[in-house]
Amino acid sequence: MEYVYAAMLLHKAGKTVDETHLKKVLEAAGVKADESRMKALVAALENVNIDEAVKQAAVMQVAAAPAHAGHDHKEEKKAAPKEEKKSEEEAAAGLGSLFG
Repeated sequence: MEYVYAAMLLHKAGKTVDETHLKKVLEAAGVKADESRMKALVAALENVNIDEAVKQAAVMQVAAAPAHAGHDHKEEKKAAPKEEKKSEEEAAAGLGSLFG
């Protein structure tokens, strides 16, 4: 993952995403750069529009977000104990009436 982050950092900085720049970024971060992994990443990104790929990933993330927006687990947890407590109180009142 650090290789992809390094590539994104280079792209954001306006630098060429190549093995030389990747190696510098990785070594500055304290990562021992693996030549074969760098070559594979550079080759994989060769025909990729990074700005467009990031934009598509952001759109996909935003599109998935509303699925979780309508459901609040905290409210559900707060409501449940109150209902249980009322039920216990009602049950206790009913038992009390048995014993006068």
